[in-house]
Amino acid sequence: MNIIIYTLVILTIFYLLVKKFTTISSKKISKSARILLIIGLFLLAILFAVGGRYLLTLPLTLASLALLKLKGLSIFQLISLFRLIQTLRNSGRFSFNNTQNNNKTSLSIDEAYKILNLDRTKNITKKEVKKAYTRIQKKIHPDVSPETARLSTIVNEAKELVLNDIS
Repeated sequence: MNIIIYTLVILTIFYLLVKKFTTISSKKISKSARILLIIGLFLLAILFAVGGRYLLTLPLTLASLALLKLKGLSIFQLISLFRLIQTLRNSGRFSFNNTQNNNKTSLSIDEAYKILNLDRTKNITKKEVKKAYTRIQKKIHPDVSPETARLSTIVNEAKELVLNDIS
């Protein structure tokens, strides 16, 4: 019953808007459309100038993950994997560009904690480290997708560093 009422209300509003629209002159409509278009483009330019780096990075990364044929991942897992990739890219340990030489320098302790999404200030047990490691490895293990072998080795290195740090 509510759908019928909502439909009638929407159709009535649409009818009144179309009726009002037909009484306005075409010059006024075109002038209003130009102004709205200019304002919209200006706001879009400001949006991309302020947050363009972040707005474009997430969709491109998620699209590239789809190219890696990662199957069965939820949006939360994709966001978690995106954070891992961003941490690794910021540290120079990962790139989507296969021509780049793999950097064999070891991770810092802080990077290892970031990769495993652990807080260094808290007392962390070996069980918590292994649980965080397992949660990430389920998403990026080479058996899931062979293209994620580099990520998997970096996560292994991070786990070893954190376990050595808490021992």
